[in-house]
Amino acid sequence: MNRWALAAVAVCILTAGCGGNAQTAPSNQPLIFSAILSPANEVPAISNAESSGGGAAQIQFDVTRGANGAITSATVSFYFQLSGFPAGTSVTGAHIHPAPAGTNGPVIISTGLAAATALPLSNGSVEYKVSGMSVDPALVQAIANNPAAFYFNAHSPLNSGGFARGQLNRVN
Repeated sequence: MNRWALAAVAVCILTAGCGGNAQTAPSNQPLIFSAILSPANEVPAISNAESSGGGAAQIQFDVTRGANGAITSATVSFYFQLSGFPAGTSVTGAHIHPAPAGTNGPVIISTGLAAATALPLSNGSVEYKVSGMSVDPALVQAIANNPAAFYFNAHSPLNSGGFARGQLNRVN
């Protein structure tokens, strides 16, 4: 065996023996969260005409990470569906808030819905999707670190504080 082949075998053996030192690129895999939306989860719980429905939300953060693994940029996509609400209900806002179950918090990430762009539930149901909105990487990291400390909810004219809410759960 020539000395180059012997050197190559030695390098392979040393590399295999020191396997934990290999550097891998940080994952830019999307972070996906879900929430089951219920009027009973609102604070206080909804007891008026909009107490009958429910829904679900999926939130996906597409992230870019630096060499150290920290999120350096992010965009968000929202998908939610609501059903079983009175015909004519309209969504005047849908957002992520920082607060655990049983507590209210301020809006930190919005879908962009507002009173001027209200989303009607003409038959008591609706699906909505919006994507590609920039979001603060530090907020995304905070949500990834502790999703249960954040919730998603939808607001209406009758329930301006929210009519369907769910705490975030990490899916991926």
